[in-house]
This record gives sequence, C-alpha cells and structure tokens, in this order.
Amino acid sequence: MSEEGKTEKSQRFLPPIEFSTIVLPLYIQASIKLGLIEDPQTGKTEEDLDFAKRLIDVLDLLNDRTKGNLEKDEEVLLGSCLQQLKMNYLKKSKIISL
Repeated sequence: MSEEGKTEKSQRFLPPIEFSTIVLPLYIQASIKLGLIEDPQTGKTEEDLDFAKRLIDVLDLLNDRTKGNLEKDEEVLLGSCLQQLKMNYLKKSKIISL
C-alpha cells in the first residue's frame, strides 16, 4: 500500500463502538421505512410498514436478550426508540388513531 493510501485510512473517522452503535442505525432505518424521515439514498419519503415492523422486531429482540445487562442510559435509549417506533407504527398502520 502506498504512503498516500495509509494516510487516507489513518485519517478516516471511526465512531466509538457503543451500544448506541447498534440501536441507532436500526432506529433510523425503521424511521425511514415508517415514512417519518426522508430516505437519504432516494431523497423521497416512502412507507414500507412490513420492513419497518421487522426492524422494530429486531430492536424488541435486542431488548429482550439484553434485559438486566444494560447500563441505565442504554436501557433508556433502547426503550425510548422502541416506544417511538411502536407508536408511529400503530398510527401508520391505522391500528390506533390519535
């Protein structure tokens, strides 16, 4: 590898590995699939409720499997994300009306 290639790799920013590194990408993808935010790849806001539900289910599974093993702030993050996503899913799928 050339010196230039080594320099480019060493200057690339990699965020720290934390619990939020797992939760937030799933939360953002679910928000996109619920049509809450614009898809950065297409520039459009579209709904895919089946895929959104799958992502919510993955976060629910993560919640179940990590119960009792998270720091307080991690519990709050995951719980808040799930609550927001589930409420929006129920509204979008017209299971409840608020």
